[in-house]
Amino acid sequence: MNENVELAFGMIALLLVLMAFRIPIALAMMACGALGYSILAGYESVLDYFGSVPVAKYSTYDLSVVPLFLLMGELATRAGITSELFRTCNTWIGQLRGGLAMASVSGCAAFGAICGSSLATASTMGKVALPEMKKAKYSGGLSAGALAAGGTLGILIPPSMVLIIFSVLTEQNIAKMFIAAFLPGFLAAFGYLLAIAVVVRIKPEAGPAGEKTTWAQKFRSTLDVWHITIIFLIVLGGIYAGIFTPSEAAAVGVVLTAVLAFTHGGMRWEGFKESILKTAVSTAMIFFILLGADLFSVFVALTQLPAAGAEWITHSGYSPYMVLTIMLISYLILGCFMDSLAMILLTIPIYFPIIMGMDFGLSGSDLGIWFGIIALVVVEVGLITPPVGMNVFIIQSFDKELKMTEAFRGVIPFLISDIIRVILMILFPGITLWLVHLIG
Repeated sequence: MNENVELAFGMIALLLVLMAFRIPIALAMMACGALGYSILAGYESVLDYFGSVPVAKYSTYDLSVVPLFLLMGELATRAGITSELFRTCNTWIGQLRGGLAMASVSGCAAFGAICGSSLATASTMGKVALPEMKKAKYSGGLSAGALAAGGTLGILIPPSMVLIIFSVLTEQNIAKMFIAAFLPGFLAAFGYLLAIAVVVRIKPEAGPAGEKTTWAQKFRSTLDVWHITIIFLIVLGGIYAGIFTPSEAAAVGVVLTAVLAFTHGGMRWEGFKESILKTAVSTAMIFFILLGADLFSVFVALTQLPAAGAEWITHSGYSPYMVLTIMLISYLILGCFMDSLAMILLTIPIYFPIIMGMDFGLSGSDLGIWFGIIALVVVEVGLITPPVGMNVFIIQSFDKELKMTEAFRGVIPFLISDIIRVILMILFPGITLWLVHLIG
């Protein structure tokens, strides 16, 4: 092992220590990247980097999609659409045993398609659905598990902030990544519904059936969310059909969601200004993190760590799928104490070049998309993995009577569903790539 690679491992260890002491990931990555970079190339190179790269980085057209989709999510929350989505889903499937939990997952999927954030999806839907499930005598474990798992759909179902950040970091086509995420996202929602059905079959008392509804009530509730359906079809349908670029679609989505928030959600100018401010703060935070990640990536590239890793793997005799499995297991471990964005920013500069240098029987562009979606799925699983699943903590915060052990037990069926889904996606790349090839 040469000195540069040893330096890379030293800086990675220092980064993890800083994060353990709750230093913001942007500052931690920037400090470690700058220190390592200056050791290798001198402090003048670091100063040159700060003098030119930030302007060039933030002038990238693709990054304009970040504040636009963030603003769209803020406005969607203020439009009050969460309760309507949940009510509509409950009208259709609430009469089934476990129907309220299924309606929660369906509502999370629908809201995630507009919001794009797992934590926001879990938080917003949890406030609406958890009291209803408690009133209907649902078990605390099933309620927490359904909402925590359903919330993770926001990271995969487009528009997803983490998916966009991954695309920018790896120079992948954002529109193609959105298309590739559609079937895995649908498969995730279906798997969660199936998990609920199995749980209530084994323990019927965990999810009692609700009142039956008429077809008239079903169609009436569907009409109540027509505006949300139109926004979804225009934004994502426009991207999939090639009518809009992701940035154009996000801009259209912001206008439509703002109109909905003002006319339907009762938002006023004060609320609109607050949404703008929150979006600006979130965008600044993400951009600062991106700068830190870029500097750290430059340092890692200078150390030749990815190349050394690829060479070591070649001589180790490990198959590409064994290497991929090790990487995915590391995501599950990191998910115990890191959020999804931090995991992507820390690992992609190292993992992505190694994966791209291996033979999985896919073309370069297909390989990048396939690995990206699988990585995001496993990162998503980290949000509900014990002992520190962030989505589980969010849901538990809404019900102080719910024990954390019960909440994590309730998540287990959904984790099993996720593991099966990841295995299927690895064995059958077409799940991820079929729509990309069909539409592209």
